[in-house]
Parts: sequence; C-alpha cells; structure tokens
Amino acid sequence: MQGPLGGVVVLDLSRALAGPHAAQMLGDLGAHVIKVEHPSGDESRGWGPPFVGPDADISTYFLAANRNKQSITIDMKASEGRALVERLVRRSDVLIENFRTGVLDRLGFGVERLHELNPRLIVLSITGFGHDGPEGGRPGYDQIAQGEAGLMSLTGPPGEPYRVGASIADLLAGIHGAYGVVAALYERERTGKGTVVRTSLLASVVGVHSYHGTSWTVGGKLPAANGNHHASIAPYGAFHCADGMLQIAVANDGQWQKVARLLDIDPNIPKYATNRERFAHRDELISDMEKALVSRDRAHWLSALADLGVPAGAIRTIDEVYSWDQVHSQGLLVDVDHPVLGRVTLPGPPLRFDDHPAPAHTPPPALGQDNDAVLTWLEAQESTSGGSAT
Repeated sequence: MQGPLGGVVVLDLSRALAGPHAAQMLGDLGAHVIKVEHPSGDESRGWGPPFVGPDADISTYFLAANRNKQSITIDMKASEGRALVERLVRRSDVLIENFRTGVLDRLGFGVERLHELNPRLIVLSITGFGHDGPEGGRPGYDQIAQGEAGLMSLTGPPGEPYRVGASIADLLAGIHGAYGVVAALYERERTGKGTVVRTSLLASVVGVHSYHGTSWTVGGKLPAANGNHHASIAPYGAFHCADGMLQIAVANDGQWQKVARLLDIDPNIPKYATNRERFAHRDELISDMEKALVSRDRAHWLSALADLGVPAGAIRTIDEVYSWDQVHSQGLLVDVDHPVLGRVTLPGPPLRFDDHPAPAHTPPPALGQDNDAVLTWLEAQESTSGGSAT
C-alpha cells in the first residue's frame, strides 16, 4: 500500500481490539503491518456471533480490526519463536503490544532489550490501567474500563449507569496510540532514536471527559447521566415526533429563535430566553417542544429544520447508515476480496488525504497465511542491509 506511512514497518504483537485497531489505522495510512499471532490465533478470531463463511468459523469481530495486515504465527515462549521475533524487531519501525505489564519482559523483550536490538524502534504499549501506579498492571477490558473511568456514570437514563454501545475505551486507546506513534515517528526524524509511547484504556476515557471533567474539577459539580439530552445545552437531544424520534441541536440563541418560532413557542419568555434559563427549565422545555413535534412526522420536521439551518438529524440503525449515500461518498466503507468470503464490505478509515488516491485495501488475513511471505521479505531485508538493524 502507498500512503503517508508508506515504507514504515509495524510489528503488531497485540490482540483483541485496542492494539489491533491502532495497527489497522497505521496500515490504512500505508504502513506495512505484520501481525504476529500465537499458533492458536488472536482470541478475537473466536469472538461472536456472528460467524460467517462456509464453516461458520470466521469472526466478523476479527474482520473489523485487522484489514491491511499480514499474519504470521509465532510461539514466543519457544526459543525459535523468540529468535524470529528478534529478527523482525531489527527490521521494524514500530512495535505494538498490549500484554499485561511485565509479560513482554518475561518473554525477553523488555524495552531495554528491544532498543538494544533496534535503537530506532518506536514501541506502543497499551495497558488496561497504566503500566505503573498503585494499580498498574491490572488487567482491563473495555466495559471494566468504561465503568472505572466514569464513562458509564455519564451514559444512559438518570439513575442507572450504561455502557457505551461500542467498545469505546478500546477504540479510543487504539486511536490515541496511533497518533502517538505518528508523533514519535516525526520526532525520530530529528533525534534518530526510538521511544516508548504509552496509553491505556483508563487514559483513553479520562482523556475525553472534556467538559464533564471540568464540570467537576473547576465547577465543583458532579456530572451525571442525562439520557439523550446534553449536559450543558438546551434544547439539545432526542425528541418524539409523530412517527418516532429525531434529534435537534440548538447551540446558540439565534438557532433557538428559529426553532421556537417553528414550533410556535415564544422564544423570549424569561424561562427560555437564554441557554442558562432553558437548561434550568429543560424538562418543561422538552414537553413544550414535543407538544408541537408530535403533530407531524420526522421527515416534515427534518426538512423544516434544514430550511432554517438548524442542526437536526435522524437516529439511524446500522443498516441504514451503511446504505446512506453520504457514508458512501466519504469513503467510509471499503470493499475487499476475502479468500474465503469473496467480496465483502468493511467499515473503512475515517481519514482522507487530498494528495493520495484512495488505497486498495487488503482483507483481514487468515491465521498464519503469510508465514512464507513474511520470511521471504525478512530474508531479503537482511541480505540487503547486511544484517544491520534499521
């Protein structure tokens, strides 16, 4: 693949979601990603339903995080496996791992050893709760991190914590990790040295608390779940109309004036004149708006709000999203030729570069399908560089 990271070699020792998502993002940008799997495979190969394929043994979960990669199987507990990893480390620019703290050290690949093998290597380490501190090394999965990092206390209807529907802690950790790697690659151009980039599921969620965090740290107000309505802005949320629900986001008083007149509400009465007052009377405001909204269907109101320039939208199911012309126009779906499944559609990368044509993506690999290809590539690299590290 060609792209901004063309020529960068990524050794992906991670499994499940956070690390593989980071590696996939780098692969989307053109990096050569070699996924190292235990001979039994990444555990996410067994996560489902749904499973697809003639034998119903291909996990759609795995397909979501492993496009644009090669797969090689290595038992890192065996001496010959560790020797092969050493050879790959010498030829790599980036190594990604999400083992529990200390595991990589016990396998003989602590940070010092990795940089002995390759001083220019950038190591991305993703943990559950951080590699140090009183609970460093604690294992973590997405939902545990969502709860521990406070996100569940902000999600769902008041009084009952809810997890975010997507594995958001894993995905954010992958995103943060990928941009950390890109920054480290840029720094290496100046210093010539590799470094370690660290993030965690905990850090990834706390890092996006945003105004919920300052509500507490600066304002002294403990944020709480607000259901489908904004914690600081009104009206801003989901509303019932004649045939279901729609969303309306009123971010300023000018937009409020338009919405209020559309719904035959006096926008200037004291309790609704400013956002501060509207938020203080939010339940009453929602009730007044829905009295008008239930008179017509969603299509009518979305058209009327669009004419006024007020942000509004439907609440789509996943199948509706993937059939939406706008999604297709943004390159958010990619088609790949899978060796077993044939032509399949995958959620695509969120970035586009004007100076780079859309890449031709490769499908998520079968377990160990690239053993021979990676070894051939590695031997060619070693013969070309005379055995020296990258």
